[in-house]
Amino acid sequence: MSEIGEGLSVLKNKEGLPALCLVTGATGYIGGRLVRELLSQGYRVRVFARNIDRLTSYPWFSQVEVVEGDAADEKSVHAALKGVDVLYYLLHALMVSEEFEQKEKQWAQTFGKASLANGVSRIVYLGGMAETDAKLSAHLASRAETGEILRASGVPTIELRAGVVIGSGSASFEMLRYLTERLPVMVTPKWVTVRIQPIAVRDVLRYLVGAAAISSDVNRDFDIGGPEVLTYKELMIQYAEAAGLKKRYILPLPVLTPRLSSGWVGLVTPVPITLARRLIDSLRNEVVARDDSIKKYIPDPKQGLTTFRKAVALALTRIKEANVETRWSNASLLGSPSEPLPTDPDWAGGSLYTDERVEETKDPIQEVWKRIESIGGEHGYSTATWAWELRGLQDRLVGGVGLRRGRRDPDHLIEGEALDFWRVEALDRPHLLRLRAEMKMPGKAWLEFKAEELPNGGTKVTQRAIFVPKGLLGHIYWWTVFPMHGLVFPSMVKHVAHNKRIKASK
Repeated sequence: MSEIGEGLSVLKNKEGLPALCLVTGATGYIGGRLVRELLSQGYRVRVFARNIDRLTSYPWFSQVEVVEGDAADEKSVHAALKGVDVLYYLLHALMVSEEFEQKEKQWAQTFGKASLANGVSRIVYLGGMAETDAKLSAHLASRAETGEILRASGVPTIELRAGVVIGSGSASFEMLRYLTERLPVMVTPKWVTVRIQPIAVRDVLRYLVGAAAISSDVNRDFDIGGPEVLTYKELMIQYAEAAGLKKRYILPLPVLTPRLSSGWVGLVTPVPITLARRLIDSLRNEVVARDDSIKKYIPDPKQGLTTFRKAVALALTRIKEANVETRWSNASLLGSPSEPLPTDPDWAGGSLYTDERVEETKDPIQEVWKRIESIGGEHGYSTATWAWELRGLQDRLVGGVGLRRGRRDPDHLIEGEALDFWRVEALDRPHLLRLRAEMKMPGKAWLEFKAEELPNGGTKVTQRAIFVPKGLLGHIYWWTVFPMHGLVFPSMVKHVAHNKRIKASK
């Protein structure tokens, strides 16, 4: 059982079996994680998606039923809801450029009617939090209307209204992350002074899972928020502190319209401009919970709700464990709801630059491995060894170790030992060598080699350089050295795969 589900009741159907839950929006940020948590609690899960192929990379794919269909098609919606006890409604059309409000209204009406016709006992909907009497943005107004439609469907509905969700992959959080990391000095619009009650994704998931078992006589909306109320400016300042960045200087201005703001965000962050515009437009409204009545039905976990700083630390797992694509070294965070999933949007999950080269050779894997393990030191790195020597000299000039440490042994490595300006972080003969950079730079870097045996007896070599920038200087550094990559990396992978000059001693 996942830690976020501790102390929660599990809804059973008339036959005494765990309820069958239909999750819509499973390819989205929240949906993909919710499926995992429901399965962890023992629920049976069915997923409704337009394209099954988009689900195959999820680790839970083989544990769920999948119904393929379109939210606007009544026939496929009825098929998906047949026999369902709880509907998790997580659909939105934020990425639709025009008339997204009409689409969201139509989808809600279709699912509301179909849920009633199929005897669904509970609908759980994740909406957006906003001031009750304020003029809402189109985005928040549409979310509120969706909740009203579902509550009026005749099926008991729990609408959970959240503000800024903190977790790697969340659009709101990624916008916050990129703005803070890339701009040490910011001239910002006045919405940075609006009060916000952020909530960690793990707490959102706890409320969603717990809502399934709330009594069927409850049909209402609840605001859900974390333990702190902060301004967006304070979010950026605290994010910078949690991420180990230098102090950020933020100067709010009374101008800069949402349209100009979204264009500014579009330049600085990778969040799509259509999505950025709707998120920014919503920031005009104060996002603070009206009350905490949800606690009557879903009590806080023993450790309490997650603070903003802790949520940021969890969300930065990918940066702290930049080798996430090859292994997880922190078991306590494995499977955390905050982690990026392989199906998150390309712009989600933090700034991570990679340069990957693949080369196939007829040489057997043992011969290739000898060349991989003998890299560096007197053997050098490639036919462009001069470029590495230049980088080593630059490192020494700024007080780094340069290349002077060399190698302990010319042919064999030990995990944890120094190698020039690298440290051997992982060694799995004859398949994996990962080196962590110890040169001075504004970020963290790794160089990794993988060797895979081919059916014909040859070997596939994958060489990957990874860089996690720290602040604006980190991004500038990557693009400054990027032209050199075209010189050193192609020759290095070819050297490892084909060159026979390096001979390992027996």
